[in-house]
Amino acid sequence: MSQTPEKRVRFQPVFGLLNDAKNKLNSFKYKILVMSGKGGVGKSFISSMLALGLAMKGRKVTVFDADVYGSSIPLLLGVQGERHMANENGEILPVEGPLGVQVVAVNLMLDSPDVPVVWRGPLVGRAITELAAKVAWSGGDYLIVDLPPGTGDAALTVAQVIPNITGAILVTAPNALSEVIVAKAANFASSMHIRLLGIIENMSYFKCPHCGRITNIMGRYSGEYLASKYGTIILGKLPLDPSVNEAVDEGVPYLLAKPDGETSKIILEIVDKVINLVENNGKQDTPLST
Repeated sequence: MSQTPEKRVRFQPVFGLLNDAKNKLNSFKYKILVMSGKGGVGKSFISSMLALGLAMKGRKVTVFDADVYGSSIPLLLGVQGERHMANENGEILPVEGPLGVQVVAVNLMLDSPDVPVVWRGPLVGRAITELAAKVAWSGGDYLIVDLPPGTGDAALTVAQVIPNITGAILVTAPNALSEVIVAKAANFASSMHIRLLGIIENMSYFKCPHCGRITNIMGRYSGEYLASKYGTIILGKLPLDPSVNEAVDEGVPYLLAKPDGETSKIILEIVDKVINLVENNGKQDTPLST
């Protein structure tokens, strides 16, 4: 009795995936990495709100959550219950979030968001490369990449996979420990020849909702020191704001839940600065002559 011939599919090597990823990701005009080197400073919050703020300004935006182990962009953008689907060509379709923001995240592929990703470093690098190559990226104005803490496999892979990176934004908190560790991320960006667009100091202060008194709970400022050391600017300082957690608990993106909040206003100011930096090369708009 004859046996059915084994079906074979050509194996695609890593460099082939890398080229596919680069070709697809070239469809974005501007590609910005959001990094910190340290966990717990609110990097994912900055990434998601930056993306949403850019969408509010009429830009077409996609967020790539490259934090494989601690993916939280879906929760912050209110799409935690969604899942990635594939098109007829087998390409992964981004999930559409609020204001048309496209989201790509490992968490949107899991059966449940609390399922742990137990992978060694090299597998993480391969997974990011393969994901970047097999997503049906919609292209557009901005690709915001939320990097995980550290400067290891994930960060290195992203820096190699994404072509013509526009720049990186560093997120820090006002204390000496964050200052030292975030400096590693700054040096990483420098070693990869990635332009530093600026620094955002999160949890910079607490403003009493009753009397308006400002208290520096986290410690001394570190943003100014880092900006001076690495020749960049402070894009903004965000307060410790209880309404941010309230919005997350409600499953509503903060900018939409609290559009008139102090933190929202600062975020939109940061968005304007980023647009000026990358679209106008840091130049101020000049009036047309009459």
